[in-house]
Amino acid sequence: MANEWKPDRSSEQPIYKQIVLYFEKQIRNGELPPLSKLPSERKLSKDLGVNRSTVATAYAELSASDLITSKKGSGTVVRGSNRAYPGGQMPNWNRMLIAGTLLPNVPIIQRIAEETNHKHLIDIATGQLSPELFPNQQFQHILKNQTFDHPLSYEHPHGNLKLRETIARHLKIDKKIECTPSSILITSGAQQALHLIIQCLLKPGDAVAIEDPSYTYSLPIFRSLGIKTILLEVDENGVNPNDIHNAYINHRIRMIFLSPAYQNPTGAVLHPERRKKILKTAFEFGIPIVEDDPYSLLSFENEREATLKSEDSHGVVIYISSLSKMVSSGIRIGWILAPKQIVERLSDARQQIDFGSSIFSDWLAREFLNSDFYEPHLRQLKIELKIRRDLLVSAIEKHLPGQVEYTVPKGGIHLWCRIRQNHHDEKLFNRAVDKGVIYTPGIALGSKKGCVRFTFGRAAKESIDTAISAFSNALFEQK
Repeated sequence: MANEWKPDRSSEQPIYKQIVLYFEKQIRNGELPPLSKLPSERKLSKDLGVNRSTVATAYAELSASDLITSKKGSGTVVRGSNRAYPGGQMPNWNRMLIAGTLLPNVPIIQRIAEETNHKHLIDIATGQLSPELFPNQQFQHILKNQTFDHPLSYEHPHGNLKLRETIARHLKIDKKIECTPSSILITSGAQQALHLIIQCLLKPGDAVAIEDPSYTYSLPIFRSLGIKTILLEVDENGVNPNDIHNAYINHRIRMIFLSPAYQNPTGAVLHPERRKKILKTAFEFGIPIVEDDPYSLLSFENEREATLKSEDSHGVVIYISSLSKMVSSGIRIGWILAPKQIVERLSDARQQIDFGSSIFSDWLAREFLNSDFYEPHLRQLKIELKIRRDLLVSAIEKHLPGQVEYTVPKGGIHLWCRIRQNHHDEKLFNRAVDKGVIYTPGIALGSKKGCVRFTFGRAAKESIDTAISAFSNALFEQK
């Protein structure tokens, strides 16, 4: 709400009355149907930058008008019947909310998505680059000096051919992956790629193996489709191949999801010997591996970590990557490299969803990857990320001495910590938000309690120390 509407302080109408009229309109036009929950007085006053008494006065007037009601333990909600439409009946939106097949995100992920829109919070939660790390000037140069003369129509089902050719060259040069453009499908980022694979290649009742902790752990799509997830513990060398072997023997897993290079959230790199053994196990049992690789080029020691796909001599790996962590998340360019019949199947599914990728985004991504800007940008990006990582480590040592266990990542954008002090994960998160910092509690990404993920790619350099100081204060408050 805070980004949608603010009271007009220059208006002669009292602010409380503006709030009343705002909610009245939403209730009467159905945007806030019966039983919808309103923000608490405390939260709304903070979002709007007004006194809590102002919100209390507005809520009292709405209650007197029989539009809302407050219940202890339930908060403030819209009344169960809408008197603006006597003689009629509104749809039961609350029943429909639980009727869909795709489950909502877990509450903590929803809260993170909501809170990161607040400018007063320092964001060390979301897996994005800071806007100052985007190649904005380079993009402007391309737009100024290159002519975009393509028809603004639907693109090829697999994505623009010239972009796929560019990505094929990029994979060969940067990642030693040999492929042809016909084996590449352009997607709207890596998340769409994951969804397409899960929805098209798996069915209810299948079992898959995923890392624990991992970004994949947070995706509700597995539960939505009735797919069982078998957890593979991640240590400093990635997952153990023996765990994959046991997962197949005990559960007949149909697919393995791995992020071998600077894994999200642990920053672990899969050991070379483990890579070989995992590929051998996958081939032995005929299990496809979905390799999600957003970070392998983001090494701080000028080493480009090998991918599973680059060592895949049997064709068991479906490879996913994107430009989100190297260039910009907003450009929404990702890709899947897979056997051609799989690309055809996934391409057909994407056509049903959105008729393919944006021809303009495809063009801009291709021009940037082919330009003289790409390599210098990547070098500078790694320098900047390393500076931020070091600032984060220094802040942890300064504000949390002896309180956390962590391994300093050699690349990527995340640092994973285990907190030694006993604490309640959700209460700590709420206290930290109150103190001006938002991070990702480990329970959103894995089965073990007491861990946190700090992302150093998003926050401004000068705010990292402040963020960890605020987190430290929140942690020590419970002593």
